[in-house]
Amino acid sequence: MKLHTALTIAGTDPSGGAGIMADLKSFQSRNVYGMAVVTSVVAQNTTGVHHVEHLSLESIEKQLHGCVLRYYAPSR
Repeated sequence: MKLHTALTIAGTDPSGGAGIMADLKSFQSRNVYGMAVVTSVVAQNTTGVHHVEHLSLESIEKQLHGCVLRYYAPSR
């Protein structure tokens, strides 16, 4: 059986209604193995966004590199 994978590159949403949390739930509902690269950590709730902290480009690149090497590297 082939494992289907998907990668989301997004910020967080601690309420689970958007961002990587929502993407991962969508992947799971379709029996797809979801991976995530976090770009921003967000403090928010139903009243609004209260704080955003963006991750460094280096951190984002390292996360992406890890996902790409593990799941999308060419077979040898």
